[in-house]
Amino acid sequence: MKEKFDRLSAECSRITTKRYSTSFSLGIRFLDKKLHDPIFAIYGFVRLADEIVDSFHDYNKAFLLEQFKKDCFEAIENGISLNPILNSFQQVVRQYKIDHQLIHAFLKSMAMDLEKQTYDEEKYQQYILGSAEVVGLMCLFVFTEGNLNLYYELMPAAMKLGSAFQKVNFLRDIGADFVELDRTYFPQVDLVNFTDADKKKIELEIEKEFREALEGIKKLPDSSRRGVYLAYQYYRELFDKIKMSPAYTIFSRRFRLSNARKMVLLCDVLLKHQLHLI
Repeated sequence: MKEKFDRLSAECSRITTKRYSTSFSLGIRFLDKKLHDPIFAIYGFVRLADEIVDSFHDYNKAFLLEQFKKDCFEAIENGISLNPILNSFQQVVRQYKIDHQLIHAFLKSMAMDLEKQTYDEEKYQQYILGSAEVVGLMCLFVFTEGNLNLYYELMPAAMKLGSAFQKVNFLRDIGADFVELDRTYFPQVDLVNFTDADKKKIELEIEKEFREALEGIKKLPDSSRRGVYLAYQYYRELFDKIKMSPAYTIFSRRFRLSNARKMVLLCDVLLKHQLHLI
């Protein structure tokens, strides 16, 4: 009798993903159809938590996040939530046996955004782990469909991919984070005097992670490889645009790819997949 509500919940997660990220929505559609709803559910969960800490400035964000966490684990335990996003997420957690510690780590990083932080290297790595790497691991549980040997083999690459994506986001949003939200994520970097040398150091770190991640993407099952590679290519292209810009310009620009460029990338990925180049 719950099937109609479950379908509604899945649709809410799908709509949430499309509303907030056209790029991830496109990547998800390049996955095997059976993986669409589970990945939409993960993204919907992540997006809702992120929205609490980033957008609800006129409300008690700490209370809302703690309530969200409580509702999340009650949903997982009970197998249902009246919150459609949490209802679809709990189904995925239960079906794919996603490690609950990944969820705890993610929500811990979200809580770090509630207060002004001075990020040293340890806190920076902790934040990256919880905000990005564990999200990649949640998706990997879905992609490997219970094959734990493959999951553990691909775990390092999945974490590197999540980390690279997050650091590209940090560079892309550096102005908004610093000016509007008073956040500085990169340790030992003075954003008031942000230099090309500072930017180059961060870029070299991201380049290394992208290279390591690509080796893992090539080993993913056919059902997920094409969609993940498309997301990888999108972020690589975005990263290349940021690299070409001087440090001082990234505070005043919002880097994005045009729809036409996204279509070119899409066709390129399709061709490479058909030629078994990925």
